[in-house]
Amino acid sequence: MPQYVAFLRGINLGNRRLKMTQLKGLFEEMGFTEVTTFIASGNVCFESKLRSDEKLSEQIQKHLAEALGYEVDTFVRTRAEVEAVVANVPFAKAEIENPNHTIHVGFLWKPLLPEQTKQLSACRTEVDEFRVQGREYYWLCRIKTNESKVWALKELKAIKLPSATMRNLKMLRRLVEWEGAGSE
Repeated sequence: MPQYVAFLRGINLGNRRLKMTQLKGLFEEMGFTEVTTFIASGNVCFESKLRSDEKLSEQIQKHLAEALGYEVDTFVRTRAEVEAVVANVPFAKAEIENPNHTIHVGFLWKPLLPEQTKQLSACRTEVDEFRVQGREYYWLCRIKTNESKVWALKELKAIKLPSATMRNLKMLRRLVEWEGAGSE
């Protein structure tokens, strides 16, 4: 049966706090099997007979909204797609391996329009760079991410990026290496 990862946007931030056992239960209510959570930030691994990322995202979003009383943007990828995201980081090896650099991956529902891709790639500073591959974008930050000013750039805001959720590449590597034996 296909293995999936659901990346949930905004879980365990602000007033949207829930125990991972509750989140696991909500996924099991939908008939998914082998459900596990990975760190308490809205990463759920599961198996499903359904073979459509789009339909899975819609089903999960609808169920979570009904159960929790608020919308939860959901971005589903197969385990193989997550492995490819980790394996195909579009920056030079020296940039990737530099311990002072952080790389985040933004998960989207569908690929950006060509003009959005061009505009996002052009939004670079001496410390920030973006690359787009399919339904993901990669943000390389050469300083502490909370010190970066790139998200305040008027050029970046003008792109009007669609909803996305970001994950740190280090966390994604751990997820890919994780065997998933039980909830973390």
